[in-house]
Amino acid sequence: MALPTRRHSSDPARRGDVGAVRWLPTDPFADFEDIYRRMDQMMRSFGSIDRGGWPQVPVDIEETGDAYVVEIDLPGVARDDVTLEWNDRELTVHGEVKERERTGFLRTQTRRAGQFHHSITLPGEVDGDRIAASLEDGVLTVRVPKADSGRARRIQITSSGQKQLNS
Repeated sequence: MALPTRRHSSDPARRGDVGAVRWLPTDPFADFEDIYRRMDQMMRSFGSIDRGGWPQVPVDIEETGDAYVVEIDLPGVARDDVTLEWNDRELTVHGEVKERERTGFLRTQTRRAGQFHHSITLPGEVDGDRIAASLEDGVLTVRVPKADSGRARRIQITSSGQKQLNS
């Protein structure tokens, strides 16, 4: 933020008068920059906003020797309200948390309701035909097997005199 400068009144007869001094910022946009910075801090405190309007859902991606295991927290989401799609290397989860019918007066609401959408790009080649998913205790677990070409394997080293290759 810019430091203020001392400006005198435009009246030449009062230029020596100390009572006519005003403090103005040298940068007229300094207040806007401060507001922008504060708004940015506030938005970051809410978390990153996903395309579906929800803050991004908590996701863990674990790589094992033969698969990627993706765990997504979806508390309060029924199995029938979730759709899981696979396209090339991108796993997409979307669905809806339905608003609960209430009988009393709602004083505070911090739980989310509405539609959500989240996409994950996996780092390697996978076998999309063998993807399995389950939803238990509010956690969606997706097991995405690696493609045979993407799996790690041990290569046996032979001497230069041997002609055969062992796999």
